[in-house]
Amino acid sequence: MTQISKPSRTISIGIALVILFIAAACAGCTSSAGNTVPDVAPATTPPQAVSVFCGAGLKAPMQEIGVAFGEKYGIPVEFNYGGGGTLVSQMNLTRKGDVFMPGSTVEWQAAKSQGLVNDYELVAYHVPVIVVQKGNPKNITSLTDLARPGLKVALGDTSATAIGKAGVKMFKKLNITDDVEKNVVTRTPTINELVVIMKTGQADAAIVTLDNVDAGVMDTITIPVSKNEILVTPVGMTTYTTNTNTAAQFVAYVSSDEGKAFFAKHGFPVYPDPAYENVRI
Repeated sequence: MTQISKPSRTISIGIALVILFIAAACAGCTSSAGNTVPDVAPATTPPQAVSVFCGAGLKAPMQEIGVAFGEKYGIPVEFNYGGGGTLVSQMNLTRKGDVFMPGSTVEWQAAKSQGLVNDYELVAYHVPVIVVQKGNPKNITSLTDLARPGLKVALGDTSATAIGKAGVKMFKKLNITDDVEKNVVTRTPTINELVVIMKTGQADAAIVTLDNVDAGVMDTITIPVSKNEILVTPVGMTTYTTNTNTAAQFVAYVSSDEGKAFFAKHGFPVYPDPAYENVRI
């Protein structure tokens, strides 16, 4: 029998190992080729939208703020607009909304008394004014004129709107509540509807806020600060939101100089303003 020398045996084993390694590598290549999984970018969760319960009279600046905030931070903003009283009722019933921004601190306090909100930032002033038809055909010059017999007066709902509540206080101070009430032809659930009523000529006069005046179709009668019920607009988080970081970020943006600039653009005096330093909050 022929014997294989030790060196030859070593070479043969080496060759065999190389062959096995190549075969294994090829098998691996074949297996990978047959089960190739394309590279996929890891899925990203879109940011949760911030939900804002907002007074209807604030819609113009807040719509623009929503767009600007979304572009700056990549976070969408969803608005639910309505009268302050209506929004408080909805929040209490549904426990929805991350941020609350009513027309005045009056609605804020109502929400706070029901455990819906706590702290707020102040943003702008809602300044009540009398609006009359263009040219002031009824010669209305003051609040007391709204008590004159025969006028058609439109006012905000006293339970749903900040402007409605402000009117109640102003008329009471002047002791003209009953006489004005005889002239009221409608009370609306939002301030926006008062503007529509004036634009369509359904009333001789209404009380709206300075930012809602359309100078093209109505004239403005200023109410002196001493007789006025100027409102301050707050913004803050709800107590039940789970979207706390985003809600806090939105509140900070709205109350920043950048956010307040949108209110100034739409005719709101922004907080603080020396002209209204004695206004009660």
